[in-house]
Amino acid sequence: MKKTVKAKERLGLTTPDLVLLSLLAERPMHGYQANAELVRREIKDWAAISRPQVYYSLEKLARGGMIRSLETDEPVSGPERSSFETTATGRAALADALEQEDWTTQRDKPAFLTWVALSWQARPGVFQEQLGRRQEFLEKEVAREKETLRSILKDVGHPYHEAVWMVSS
Repeated sequence: MKKTVKAKERLGLTTPDLVLLSLLAERPMHGYQANAELVRREIKDWAAISRPQVYYSLEKLARGGMIRSLETDEPVSGPERSSFETTATGRAALADALEQEDWTTQRDKPAFLTWVALSWQARPGVFQEQLGRRQEFLEKEVAREKETLRSILKDVGHPYHEAVWMVSS
């Protein structure tokens, strides 16, 4: 496990890296297939990952030993392509990353939505733990926003001020 943590720190795994680790854990595929699958799943709705990022992440993950190239006997039609699969090190790094609290404490929705989409790779019990953290974070955010709104209303004296509209929207 220490090896995985050190690899994560050294490589600085990004959301696209984690998405690819998860995708390749489902089944081996080459970069073109991975990109096509991400497009099919409309990945841009919940994670920012571009075609060039797919290839950059594949190279980075291979260098870090988190994925490995597969040798195949399949005939190649078109350019030669390497298929990749997630290694045990990659699965462990993904599982470790999914346990990080920062997935649940960011205001932007995509981070948590990305985590939900990848959570099938989390260790047992982590889903409920992270869900509880997210609920706690959101409750604190709602309380903070309500306090901000009360403060603005107190300062401006009426609910028709643009600051009230911005905060209450």
